[in-house]
Amino acid sequence: MIVTGGGRGIGAATVLLAAEQGFKVCVNYRQDKASADSLAKKVGGIAVQADVSSEADVIRLFETTDNKIGRVTALVNNAGIVDLGTRVEKMTAARIARMFAINVTGSFLCAREAIKRMSTRNGGAGGAIVNVSSIAAKLGGSGEYVDYAASKGAIDTFTIGLSKEVGAEGIRVNAVRPGIIRTEIHASSGDPARLERIGASAPLGRPGEAEEVARTILWLLSDEASYLSGALVDVSGGR
Repeated sequence: MIVTGGGRGIGAATVLLAAEQGFKVCVNYRQDKASADSLAKKVGGIAVQADVSSEADVIRLFETTDNKIGRVTALVNNAGIVDLGTRVEKMTAARIARMFAINVTGSFLCAREAIKRMSTRNGGAGGAIVNVSSIAAKLGGSGEYVDYAASKGAIDTFTIGLSKEVGAEGIRVNAVRPGIIRTEIHASSGDPARLERIGASAPLGRPGEAEEVARTILWLLSDEASYLSGALVDVSGGR
């Protein structure tokens, strides 16, 4: 399994649970080498630095995984960024381009490399991909993160389209749409207090935990979800 952005948050929770279930895991990271190395050592996997928005880095990520732990059969497209909350009228082209490069292009590139290895059309044995979207794709992120929400809306469409494209080739593609989850990403928003504030407004009355999303991801990758593809599964406390 490759988990992009796997050193922290939902990615790290997914790595830990995947290892418990017997996966050999590649922990991808962009900057935080210490966290990724520590986690990889803990689960007996590998950590590979790669910026998913870079085509050359993604190719190297998959080739390194091939050489060190074997051909990927499960991909979790988890790497993603958010930016300071602001209105669309104040967003720069650079901010929007960066958001889409990592959140959307990165998922496309990683899926491309995974399909080359998984698809029965290419001699593979099949596999599964889970894209990490966001409930923001449904809610819109108005006044704060319309660019982030739009990037996750693109992931939803990508999930549906790709599932239909590769379903007959032994590959299932699904997405999870987390709500407000207790992870470090909220510090990047400029409003860390929003975690508890918005989490409390969910029908379940609290923020979610990274492990709760990870359990859904691992279920979608498992044989228990063998007839599920093209699904967008909300893990959002009822939003």
